[in-house]
Amino acid sequence: MSNTQGEIHFSIHPDEVHSIVEARHGDPFRVLGPHPVSLDGAGRSGFAIRTFLPGAERVEAIIEQEAVKKILPLAKIDESGFFEGLLPAASMPRYWLRGHLPGGHSWVYEDPYRFPRVLGDLDLHLLGEGNHLRSFDKLGAHLIELEGVKGVHFALWAPNAQRVSVVGDFNGWDGRRHPMRHLGSSGIWEIFIPGLTEGDLYKFEIRAREGILRLKSDPYGCRFEFRPGTSTIVHDLGKHRWQDRAWLEARSRWNWLEAPLSIYEVHLGSWMRAPEEGNRYLTYRELAHRLPDYAHDLGFTHLQLLPVQEHPFDGSWGYQTSGYYAPTSRHGTPDDFMYFVDQCHQKGLGVLLDWVPAHFPRDDHGLRFFDGTCLYEHADPRRGEHRDWGTLIFNYGRNEVRNFLLANALYWLEKYHLDGLRVDAVASMLYLDYSRQDGDWIPNAYGGKENLEAIDFLKRYNELCHQHYPGVLTISEESTAWTAVS
Repeated sequence: MSNTQGEIHFSIHPDEVHSIVEARHGDPFRVLGPHPVSLDGAGRSGFAIRTFLPGAERVEAIIEQEAVKKILPLAKIDESGFFEGLLPAASMPRYWLRGHLPGGHSWVYEDPYRFPRVLGDLDLHLLGEGNHLRSFDKLGAHLIELEGVKGVHFALWAPNAQRVSVVGDFNGWDGRRHPMRHLGSSGIWEIFIPGLTEGDLYKFEIRAREGILRLKSDPYGCRFEFRPGTSTIVHDLGKHRWQDRAWLEARSRWNWLEAPLSIYEVHLGSWMRAPEEGNRYLTYRELAHRLPDYAHDLGFTHLQLLPVQEHPFDGSWGYQTSGYYAPTSRHGTPDDFMYFVDQCHQKGLGVLLDWVPAHFPRDDHGLRFFDGTCLYEHADPRRGEHRDWGTLIFNYGRNEVRNFLLANALYWLEKYHLDGLRVDAVASMLYLDYSRQDGDWIPNAYGGKENLEAIDFLKRYNELCHQHYPGVLTISEESTAWTAVS
């Protein structure tokens, strides 16, 4: 049934329009894009094409039917920029949109809301049960081609959000422009935005149930802008051509229980600077031609890098991680870090990485209170806060959080060919009463102080690393006398 506003006939209820205009709608794909409609009372059918382009004076659809392009003007239903056009057709043809701004500027673009969903039911099932070991291939931002059109697919887990949008330079950081599709009980949101390319900056604008807006970096983001910026950057991780096959094949046969092992621990930002250039950090590529030779000549077999994952505060040395899937931009791009590891391997030097699954910082752009709820952290501060460090503790009992961390460990071993992970602050993970006074911690189900969920997580982490990457090392920084931890 059509609604009428003045002399304009349209096929959508005004409340739906207002919800889109006010960026409150939790299911924008139900409203925007092409939708089959009844055109009149005589049973004529067709399609409504709807778009929201804030500030536009006019929008028209360029319809391609039988190799002929026709122009369909869209009626302006709301002065904020909501448009709809009705098209008589038995099936929905190919179309583009052309927007006209005041001053005469116009451009043609693909409608993101005409494209189907990308993530399948199996992906959602595995993510929900915490067993999607390649979640980094599905969540985050990925350059893909969909129905012959190139662009970027975005996906995010935010189960308690009312609405999630992708924002960036490409849409003026306007959360009304690209609200995402909600994939039901999975808590996953996704959208394919045509035309975006490598290097585009983005964040997620999350509207919580109570209406508060949060601007968040991508938890699965593989590249970040240089601090103090906190935007995530679209990046293709498949460009580097690795030259370390011989090293990896030898590593898979390596008897690491009996082989010599001498490790040089290093913080890349402190090892060497360029004092003649304002004491700047060396790039990963500059380090690749200095550090491996230095360590190898001294007889070391491995480098152990203090965390290189992205972090907001230099003084944390990387131990308060905000970008778990991104090497810090302080030294260059992901490709540059791949080059560094590749050079180490070619010179006979293994690379270990400090990994911090114990806690994360409270910075507003990060994981804290991510979708308006305690999503990655425990809600109860007696389990969710490290008071000494001012950080938050992961909820290891939540499937999706375990998945985030387990996939992250495998990600560094696969994408960056690392030879092992040294898990930081394990003691703080193992004990519920770690650095806590009586009454400030909650016993486990058996009345003990052992964190059973964290223990199970660490056991699973060890199993997966050695199952999928024979020859890698898993190392624990554990300062107590926990049985069977060396």
